[in-house]
Amino acid sequence: MKLLKLVPDDTNLKFLKYRMPFFVVSLLLIAASWALVFTKGLNYGVDFAGGQEIRATFVGEAEAPIAEVRENVSALPTVENPTIQRFGEANQISIRIKLPPEAEGDKEFADRMTENITEALRDGHPNVRIDGVDSVSGKVSGEFRDDATLALIAAMLAVALYIWVRFEWQFGAGGLFALFHDVSLTLGMFALFQMEFSLQIIAAILAIIGYSLNDTIVVYDRIRENLKKYRKMPLPELLDLSVNETLARTVMTSLTLLIALVPLLLFGPESLFGLTAAITLGIFVGTYSSIYMAAPILVWLGVTSSSFVPQESDIDRQDKRARGEV
Repeated sequence: MKLLKLVPDDTNLKFLKYRMPFFVVSLLLIAASWALVFTKGLNYGVDFAGGQEIRATFVGEAEAPIAEVRENVSALPTVENPTIQRFGEANQISIRIKLPPEAEGDKEFADRMTENITEALRDGHPNVRIDGVDSVSGKVSGEFRDDATLALIAAMLAVALYIWVRFEWQFGAGGLFALFHDVSLTLGMFALFQMEFSLQIIAAILAIIGYSLNDTIVVYDRIRENLKKYRKMPLPELLDLSVNETLARTVMTSLTLLIALVPLLLFGPESLFGLTAAITLGIFVGTYSSIYMAAPILVWLGVTSSSFVPQESDIDRQDKRARGEV
């Protein structure tokens, strides 16, 4: 049986030929992403913003009356600027509100607010069903944000250290920059479209870091092998060769993941849309950064084959002794 080959064995694409234009575009995208994060901000979920989230289903109705719900809930004396949006099916909604500072940690106040909102929902819609209520204090949500930020920074630094130890410092710097690129573009997407940013998305970003690391390590490992094998080959040509040799594996891995993610992105539940969108984007930017971020930066950091002198094995030394060469 003939094996499926998505990339021919003799593929010879000149990836490094356009490294400068792609690198400039990537820098602009990183700058734009952080500009969006600092100007528009992230749409924090209850996990990070604190407050209360109530999920409800209007049983027997084709569509939830969001405008009417917003008017009724906003009229309550203890509610300010509620966030009301469709959640899942057309007749399902999510209501997010911030608790007043004086009500932090007051369970009775939160319970009364839930009862008031439930009554407002049932005004004219007696069949409404409360599917869940989540409440997070401002202090806890702040700790969540701090811990999540530390987790992302620690993951990227640990990855850079691992690559540095396994290869050379230039590889560690290239891997870290590629991860920074991937995380920045993911945050930029959430800031641009104002999708809810929660602990679930932090898990997605950590998954992106893992995927990007895996792809970068594969490319770097082949680069290291070729540095030992082709010691006089110009570095840009050697990097092109290495990327082309790993291209079949990269395409197959990415395609396999997309086959599972795209149906979930298009037809999956609303509650998983942000997670799926983040990982889907991560596959594209992770693959791109391994080729156009992690590899070209080695040229500018001055990687040479002299750092990768082939090590003589024990068997070779025994053969030399047997021949009287040692």
